[in-house]
Amino acid sequence: MAVHRFQPQKYYTTIGAHEPCLHIANGDTVVTSTVDTDGCDASGTKVTKAGNPQTGPFYVEGAKRGGSIAVRFDQLRPNRRLGFSLATIAPNVLDPGFVKEMPPVERAAWGIDEQGTFATLLSPATALGTIRLPLSPMVGCFGVAPDGGQAISTDTSGSYGGNMDYRGFRQGVTVYLPVYEEGALFSLGDGHALQGEGEISGMGIEISFDVSFTIRVAAGSIRWPRAENDEAILCVGNARPLDQAVQHCTTEMVRWLRDDYRLDASAASILLGQCVQYEIGNFFDPAYTVVCKLAKKYLPSVGA
Repeated sequence: MAVHRFQPQKYYTTIGAHEPCLHIANGDTVVTSTVDTDGCDASGTKVTKAGNPQTGPFYVEGAKRGGSIAVRFDQLRPNRRLGFSLATIAPNVLDPGFVKEMPPVERAAWGIDEQGTFATLLSPATALGTIRLPLSPMVGCFGVAPDGGQAISTDTSGSYGGNMDYRGFRQGVTVYLPVYEEGALFSLGDGHALQGEGEISGMGIEISFDVSFTIRVAAGSIRWPRAENDEAILCVGNARPLDQAVQHCTTEMVRWLRDDYRLDASAASILLGQCVQYEIGNFFDPAYTVVCKLAKKYLPSVGA
């Protein structure tokens, strides 16, 4: 299993079957970087067009159509001292009659301390005064080439992944994705130093990242993104309206419990009915993201 140190030269604002930037073997690790949503790198220089530019895609040897891959985020770290967000809640998150009472859309500037542990609001000046928040870096947009040879904008998401903006996609998490094209063609970008649930202003604290991830070919076939951390297993549904996203992630969780944990529909229903948690990844973009989450402490010991 090799470690590849890759310096991006080209970025895409669609996720699709683009020419691979690098071929890697099953189990290899990639050390690379991402630009921010504006296309600016670690020095703040604009190197590509805006719109959640993606580093990749990476061709994974042995990844076959109908299978799946597992991607472990080994490191997600902001690599500069200045980030930005929007300073106004998105209109679709508020009652329509209240939207006119909100201020015009503007950006907020955030300073990142040298240790990469806190963000301090630099502007605009508000009644908050000086606010200093602990960082929780997460990757907002990643995925594999979609089915049918599509190239889909990084503004949205689907069964292939995409712009999910789920704050739980942090360092140490392993994500599982279905494979639609030979080699999977995995890409990632849109690093956030911090973001609240739902990305309700339309941005987290946007910033460029140093990243490393390890990819392996996984067993079995899945229909929607899955993930796990030390405490829980998670399934992702990306759709609009919101109820459809809930349906996708819940159904995927029942499949996971059935196929890997040997729980029939009755057992899965009883367990999820009392123990499930739902989190909103994105409530701003064309497709909403909902995460169905179950603590590992409730899983039977026969799990995969």
